[in-house]
Amino acid sequence: MINRFTTVNAARTLTVAGIVLMLSFLLDVFVLIFPFQPTDSRWQIALVTALVDRGIVPMVGLGMLFTGYWIGSTDDSEPKQGIDVRFPSLIFASILGLIFLVFFPLHLNNVRQVSADRVEKISQEAEQAETQLKNRLSQAKEQLSSERGKAQIEQLRARTKTQLAEILKDEAKYKQALESPQVPQPVKDVLKKAKANPNPKELDKLINQQTDPLATAQRNADLELNKIRSNKERLEQRTKQDAWKTGLRTGLSSLLLSVGYIIIGWSGLRGMNNPSSNKRKATMR
Repeated sequence: MINRFTTVNAARTLTVAGIVLMLSFLLDVFVLIFPFQPTDSRWQIALVTALVDRGIVPMVGLGMLFTGYWIGSTDDSEPKQGIDVRFPSLIFASILGLIFLVFFPLHLNNVRQVSADRVEKISQEAEQAETQLKNRLSQAKEQLSSERGKAQIEQLRARTKTQLAEILKDEAKYKQALESPQVPQPVKDVLKKAKANPNPKELDKLINQQTDPLATAQRNADLELNKIRSNKERLEQRTKQDAWKTGLRTGLSSLLLSVGYIIIGWSGLRGMNNPSSNKRKATMR
């Protein structure tokens, strides 16, 4: 009696648990589809990913359901009562198999499309940044080429020449300037070259090279341009890699779930509709 009670209780528990798992999956589907945006590729990607991540839940429920029915079939002391949900469960499994099969190419196409849109947006943002940089450089060149700009450059060169000449005359200041971390390296290079060649014309030449704002602006623009382009390449590569990983993981998982559900549903339906199988079962009993 105890064994029969345990068998009946275990069968009922597994059956109920299996049904609850399948119903909970349907509830998740109902919640996830809202807000309903079937034409939005990003919404489709999020929905497919969420459903595939939960796709194993109904399969576990089916396993528990049929295990419960199998355990219950070993007890023939009492007639079977209640609704047989095996047939609708197998139909449900077959439908899930077809749905996950459709998800496989749909998800890969959506991921490819979203990735291409993201790459295009990155390219457009980089082009806008380059255009703004070129405009700033052009404005800077116009300002420096004006009469006022030229006068400011000459004042800067005269002031720099005076300061460097004072440093070169005093050996202590010269050594202090070379050892000071606050003095830029280009200034130190000018001091070393001017010290090696004290010709005033050579000093003027070095000062003109170091105080050329047009060349400095061009160098800074080139550095920023290289930074923009390298950042663009990095973002594009990362976007493509993330899309490839996401599409491959979710796509293959959807395909595996599809194969599993189709095998469970179709083989189960074929077995339930096979008269020879039912005859063998009756003979064994």
